[in-house]
Amino acid sequence: MDADDNLQTVMGLIINGGNAKGAAFSAIKAAKIGDFEQANAKLKEADKFLAAAHNSQTDMLTQEANGQHAPVTLLMVHAQDHLMNAITFRDLAEEMVDLYKKVNGD
Repeated sequence: MDADDNLQTVMGLIINGGNAKGAAFSAIKAAKIGDFEQANAKLKEADKFLAAAHNSQTDMLTQEANGQHAPVTLLMVHAQDHLMNAITFRDLAEEMVDLYKKVNGD
């Protein structure tokens, strides 16, 4: 993987992670006002962004396993951190949506 491809992959992780977190946050906001259809749609949207990020990450892992080592830069570490936070936030958002459903009697 050349430097441009690596940078593009890393930025994809950051962008998709950020978009997933944003969609998960929107799911919580929708659930808070009782719009559970929108909340579920936003959770699914978050999942799509996470799937895209996961595919990029899997490609990098496959290349690493094949001996094509990517440099570990601060940007790479940031991207991985960003993605892990997005995954955690999405999981928490689902729990919060479920909690709002119970509070509202749905």
